[in-house]
Amino acid sequence: MTKRPRIFAGPQLRKLRTARGLQQNDLAQSLGISSSYLSQLEHDDRPLTPNLSERLATLFPIDWQDFAVDETERLAHALREAVGDPVFGDQMPPDRLVKLAEQQPEFARRFIDLHEIYRRTSQRLEVVDEAISVDSSIGARLPWEEVRDWFHISNNYVDLLDKSAEKLAESMLDEHDHVSGAAMRGHLKDRYGVDVVLEQSETLRRFDNEQKRLHINAGQSPSGIRFQVAYHLVTCSLSDAITDIASAAQLRTDTARELLKVGLANYAAGAFLMPYERFRKAAREFRHDIDRISLIFRTSFEQTCHRLSSLQRETSSGLPVFFCRVDMAGNITKRHSATQLQFARYGGACPLWIVHEAVAIPDRILVQLAEMPDGMRYVSMAKGLVKTSGRFDKNPRRYAVALGCEAKHSDDFVYADSIGTGSDDETTPIGVSCRICPRISCDQRAYPPSDQVISIDHYKRSVVPYDLEEPPRPI
Repeated sequence: MTKRPRIFAGPQLRKLRTARGLQQNDLAQSLGISSSYLSQLEHDDRPLTPNLSERLATLFPIDWQDFAVDETERLAHALREAVGDPVFGDQMPPDRLVKLAEQQPEFARRFIDLHEIYRRTSQRLEVVDEAISVDSSIGARLPWEEVRDWFHISNNYVDLLDKSAEKLAESMLDEHDHVSGAAMRGHLKDRYGVDVVLEQSETLRRFDNEQKRLHINAGQSPSGIRFQVAYHLVTCSLSDAITDIASAAQLRTDTARELLKVGLANYAAGAFLMPYERFRKAAREFRHDIDRISLIFRTSFEQTCHRLSSLQRETSSGLPVFFCRVDMAGNITKRHSATQLQFARYGGACPLWIVHEAVAIPDRILVQLAEMPDGMRYVSMAKGLVKTSGRFDKNPRRYAVALGCEAKHSDDFVYADSIGTGSDDETTPIGVSCRICPRISCDQRAYPPSDQVISIDHYKRSVVPYDLEEPPRPI
């Protein structure tokens, strides 16, 4: 048996500690070791043990992934994520995972791949089950639902488009590392002979192919105008990639395929305006403070939130977050989750979720610590937004966006600073939707869950006109 090489990570440890503003005593206490031991680690006098590496990955899951000390450690970390799935029950000790990654690397890789296939297959089965349960007489999803599910199954990350858009942006950066509006307009003019015209109009964007003019509604915000120009730019520059991806997608109709092209172009425009690595670095530096990141990339609050939910590049993923947009009626019009939290595919979301309150309070950030029925806690930020119509006789669009992460990542999420993530008193119990929520005592329930029995008592009235009884479990 080949002896496992010793792993020294002194510079990485010092960099991590310095970036977090920690003293040696603080980090040593978190790791459960002495300050002198940590000093030896930082000076490469002693190697990392599997247990310490595991502890660092647990304490700093976002930062530590950048310090890939060797292939064995990377493989052991991926194994830890896979076997951490609740389906496997108890966790395996870190040293056993390292030994498996070291002695059976090919098996470890195949196990990780198999778990990923299992996860994606489960998502597909959920999609099919939901589609059938909603309307068994139709038994098929609408085109926009197919596209929504395509992005969901793709984990909201399209590698080819993301890297191509990043490369395109890098070719147009100015001396301040920004892609200016002038650079985008110049690129369209020089490469494709397209002039950009700002004007008052009923549409956000309209392209006259004969005149080679891109008409942009000047009533939009500056970030909205930039996005519309970027959209046309990527449809010109990345049209082949967009077409190839849409053609290969397993969609039932041409309508769904054309809708997917629109979604892919929107994705590419976001990736162009917020290039992956620069955006990921800024997000981590400012602890995912949306306002500060938006100023850097000259993007809107919503665009920035949406981009954060797409940082799923395999070798350098971002903070695992969930993102959604909710309108005044409670409809979820955008959604993605890189966490265990999943949104209701049909029907309204939990009324206790703070995003509903945010719709009615524009331009104010609300923060909530929520606990799901499975016990998982999430820090959720929501902000109500108003998009003006640019005219008095047309109502503006009002909605709210929400962004959140698991409570264990609260150190990387600036919004968690305003709440106590360990306090039960500040925790709001929520569910996915009333249809599948198991919380029997909730007085905000709109209708009973589908798997529980209703009990009627004519001599008693609670907030809801029935009691719930859990169905008997099969023996």
